[in-house]
Amino acid sequence: MSDSPAARLQVLFEGHRLTPTQRRIAHCMVRRAADVPFLSSVELAELAGVSQPSVTRFAVALGFDGYPALRKHLRELSPAEEAGESSLNEYQQAVEAEIANLRHLAEVLADPAPVERAGRLLAASRPLPVLGLRAAASQAYGFAYFASKVHPDVRLLDEGGTMLADRIDAAVRAGASTLLCFALPRHPREVLDALAYAQSAGLTVVTVADSAFAPVAAHSHLLLPAAVGTGLAFDTACAPMLLGRVLLEAMCDGLPDAQARLEEFDTGAAARGLFVE
Repeated sequence: MSDSPAARLQVLFEGHRLTPTQRRIAHCMVRRAADVPFLSSVELAELAGVSQPSVTRFAVALGFDGYPALRKHLRELSPAEEAGESSLNEYQQAVEAEIANLRHLAEVLADPAPVERAGRLLAASRPLPVLGLRAAASQAYGFAYFASKVHPDVRLLDEGGTMLADRIDAAVRAGASTLLCFALPRHPREVLDALAYAQSAGLTVVTVADSAFAPVAAHSHLLLPAAVGTGLAFDTACAPMLLGRVLLEAMCDGLPDAQARLEEFDTGAAARGLFVE
């Protein structure tokens, strides 16, 4: 099992039925995994936007006598070598954190069943709407760019506003059965509303998010977590990007003509002189 702070927290939370407020606390802890062992219950409550008693009840729900016992447990879990990270500068620490996120993703993918199921759902949806707003827009664009080379009808939804529901409706009328969403912090309320609307319209929602406890979890039929790095001023999202490419591979497995479409594209690109190499 990965020794990253976020991975240890994910393991700690697994198997517990958490209330929406507790999921919010869990998500906040995963986002601030390196800091959590040193936060008071009041500080954690402020970060999560909940009451201090809610933090105490959360610790009890995990099987601890209270928050101090939970914090003590987290401090004991922290490997001694983490103290050595102080010799690295902040840029190196950010890279090391991303490496840890990728290692954890590799461990999660040891069970390929969720990704394979997602791939089948994406391949079967005609059209396939791909949603990503604000910080997640680039992830959605990257997926849609490559997916359009093998999937006959990919529809990128990377702009919010009143037209978003209309575009979901149009996809449903055209025969869509699944919506793929990339959801990264900070999670726009508009994304939650869009996913709830997509579900009410009959779409199966597959979501790539930074945590299994992200706010979008309540509006997703299948959530695939991939942690983001939080050590720099702006989050880094190497693991979600890679998970998106893994989903592309799984989707191609569900498209019998995927290889033929790629070869057709390569032939056309060569004829047009599209690339210089």
